[in-house]
Amino acid sequence: MDLRNRVAVVTGAASGIGAATARAFAREGARVVTADINGDGARAVAADIDGLGIACDVGDEASVNALVAEVERSLGPVEVFYNNAGVATGGDPLETDLDVWQSQWQINVMAHVYGVRAVLPGMLERGEGYLLHTASMAGILTTPGNVPYAVTKHAVVGLAEWLALTYHDQGIRVSMLAPLGVRTPMLSGAMANSSAVGDVKEPEEVADMVVSAINEERFLILTDPVAQTWMERHTNDIERWLNGMRRLSGKLASAPSE
Repeated sequence: MDLRNRVAVVTGAASGIGAATARAFAREGARVVTADINGDGARAVAADIDGLGIACDVGDEASVNALVAEVERSLGPVEVFYNNAGVATGGDPLETDLDVWQSQWQINVMAHVYGVRAVLPGMLERGEGYLLHTASMAGILTTPGNVPYAVTKHAVVGLAEWLALTYHDQGIRVSMLAPLGVRTPMLSGAMANSSAVGDVKEPEEVADMVVSAINEERFLILTDPVAQTWMERHTNDIERWLNGMRRLSGKLASAPSE
């Protein structure tokens, strides 16, 4: 898809990958809406790119519906919707409070569902549209330590694949970003210096990869070539792969915290 003059909404756009992608979309000529629970942050990014910044709690469907309604009133139909907002808190399933599980489920999964429900009917009626989803390699493989994050990102992978399968012939294109290490506030502690995150990328590098995937209408966006190798190893010999991940998990657990 050519992004020129497209109305594009980016959630989680006050910082990190979301802010960088909003700026990249603007450089491509899109009319960009930045949305974030941090409304001041969303508006600050929007001000830099002559966009529209809106406060939105993506974990609340009414807030997402209000976001889309405001965009349609101000700019017209949403042609690109990027479900990017996410959180990463928690740890062991026996130690993580259920409210943390619920919070991650709302932000990391249901926010994607709410976004799709808000924009997909109009896209289907017009016969075209683009849905983007930020998942994680933790959702394709897994990750040591944070079980709510791994589980919810697996759900995002399943949703994105289902959408790509189901609506392609009706003009809907879907891309899914599955990053390894990206220099954002989510990347911290021992994991930040671990080979498990590959070559750590800057958000701007990832944003350029997202734009390229949209231009090519390509589903899977990997941020490091090693991710493809890991996916193949996971598929070809999961027992060996799990043994390797157990060793990695042990190393991370014994690493000094920063």
